[in-house]
Amino acid sequence: MAAKTIVVGNFKGGVGKTKVAVMASWELAYEFNKKVLLIDMDPQANATTLVARSSGISNIGATIFEGFNAGDLSNTIINVNENLDLIPAAVSFKNLPKFLYSKFSEDIQQITYLKQLLEPIKNKYDYIFIDVPPTISDYSDNAMMAADYVLIILQAQELSLEGAETYVSYLQFMADEYDADIQVVGVLPVLLRAGGRVDMSTVERAQDIFGTDNVYENYVKHLERLKAWDVTGIANQDQHDKKAHQVFINVVQEMLEKIDHFEGEGDLDE
Repeated sequence: MAAKTIVVGNFKGGVGKTKVAVMASWELAYEFNKKVLLIDMDPQANATTLVARSSGISNIGATIFEGFNAGDLSNTIINVNENLDLIPAAVSFKNLPKFLYSKFSEDIQQITYLKQLLEPIKNKYDYIFIDVPPTISDYSDNAMMAADYVLIILQAQELSLEGAETYVSYLQFMADEYDADIQVVGVLPVLLRAGGRVDMSTVERAQDIFGTDNVYENYVKHLERLKAWDVTGIANQDQHDKKAHQVFINVVQEMLEKIDHFEGEGDLDE
């Protein structure tokens, strides 16, 4: 069975998309024993940096842009551990729009190129995560057309809520205009301050807008350990590390239950 492909999105930057994409991939591979591919589609390559730092990877050869140029992503895949692979990004990927416009004359070819490139490798994985820049762009268009699901990240502030609403509206546009077949697998709150009044008010508004069932019960609370991992790499050595991992294990479990529910493979109450 081909991998379930998930893009992590919001059209506002700095809301925690990359951290969630990395950690969801990490927990699925390490804790759930699933075969996972993490695709970094952001020229800033923050996901690539965090995974490389966490895994002792010092040499990154071909990146996603070389794969796009060659029409084959297989030679860009870095094996992180037994269950986790990474397709890395680099600043050169900023040239993706120019590349697509020069290679393809039609919009639909430009925005479905990633989907085309994933077809030969999807059967190797259980899940594929895609991290993209927070912009309406060729990056997000390609990710949406390639993905089965989108996990929307909601930082508990007004601009992030607006970014989430815009994201859903744009998904509908892509479905109407290009027949994008993508399902929202929920809205994940990332709190600035656990228990903060403004934070919880934003979450409640999100429940009103998107529906209570679509907003995750498991929030990603503001954890200092996540900031430390940016410097040290992802660790699992003490109780603070384990607490941070448990947050994402719970999020992943809820996401898997929602996917099972959508696909009729199980029941949310099981």
